[in-house]
Amino acid sequence: MPKRVWLLIIGMLVNVTGNSFLWPLTTIYMHDHLGKSLSLAGLVLMANAGAAVIGNLLGGALFDRIGGYKSILGGIVVTTVALAGLTLWHEFLPFVIFYTIIGFSGGIVFPSMYAMVGTVWPEGGRKAFNAIYLAQNVGVAIGPAMAGILAAYRFDFIFAANLGMYVLFFLIALFGFKSMSISPVSHTSVFNEGKRIRKKAPFNALMIVSAGYLLCWIGYVQWQSTISAYTQEIGITLTQYSLLWSLNGFLIVAGQPFIRPIMKRIEDNIKRQLVIGMGIMIVSYVIVAFAQDFSMFVAAMVVLTIGEMFVWPAVPALANQLAPKGREGFYQGIVNSVATGGRMIGPLLGGVMVDVYGMPALFILVTVLIAIAIVTALLYDRPLKAAELEQSAQLQETYN
Repeated sequence: MPKRVWLLIIGMLVNVTGNSFLWPLTTIYMHDHLGKSLSLAGLVLMANAGAAVIGNLLGGALFDRIGGYKSILGGIVVTTVALAGLTLWHEFLPFVIFYTIIGFSGGIVFPSMYAMVGTVWPEGGRKAFNAIYLAQNVGVAIGPAMAGILAAYRFDFIFAANLGMYVLFFLIALFGFKSMSISPVSHTSVFNEGKRIRKKAPFNALMIVSAGYLLCWIGYVQWQSTISAYTQEIGITLTQYSLLWSLNGFLIVAGQPFIRPIMKRIEDNIKRQLVIGMGIMIVSYVIVAFAQDFSMFVAAMVVLTIGEMFVWPAVPALANQLAPKGREGFYQGIVNSVATGGRMIGPLLGGVMVDVYGMPALFILVTVLIAIAIVTALLYDRPLKAAELEQSAQLQETYN
């Protein structure tokens, strides 16, 4: 890979490692250290994710208008200032304000990073984006493990460590990214895809599978919110909980050679990938429902990660297949928005469920939601088949 791509990979690794100090422990901090309810913690996470949606849209627009270097630096500067404030003031109200700002400014950085790697190494194709994706997962493996160790000494250290990683990211971007000749390019974004939907069947198919994708994310995000607080109640330490996310990131990277033979058999059948992955996810929540010690949570995380490896890459791949020519960015924007929507809704819904009905009810709800997602995976191609039949009938009438 070119040197410029390696610089982007290192930058993404530092960025995600820094982010991973904070997000797995946010609910624990609010619930155990600030004494707030899980419902309120869910609202704060929802605000963070909502701000990230706005930041993502703005980041794509800024990349088009001012280029990747300036947009990334702008996002990093805002995040660094917010993290400095969070390090000094982390009572409830300052925490909410700074955490929401971090969601917004972090959202600006991610689409610009992806757009930049595609611009500096266009011939790399899928390899360029896979490299960034793997860097993210290595960061997810490293960050929570380090955060758990720091939190065991003093929770405040997490904020300072996150700030330190972002200062490093700023230096990498300031001096490393400047040499990249990145000018604004014409790429598809949600903002410039306001054209009327002409081919309704592919769009309707995407909407159906996206509904299931949303339900899966609502369930998945419980690990970062309600389940994280639940682990503390049953005696799982912060260090152990953080190690679960390190295990998640490690398995995604190290498990590729093991899952590849299976994927080769079903790589052309995305429906099967979705159904298998979602079924595996349900098993993970059944395990969590009965888990009382750390080993059971490890088993549940392993199973969840295997399911995730089937589902998460399959949905964007399906969106790419369904997208008419010139609408790829619009379809991918829908998928990304749906995932973020799940991260917005999930913590609040889970927090309310636990506060009102308790953890067993939440596990039942998540299982039902993912079961519904399996139904959407089985049915998403109905509009495509109907369109094919209609087209065949029209051709038949023409020939007759």
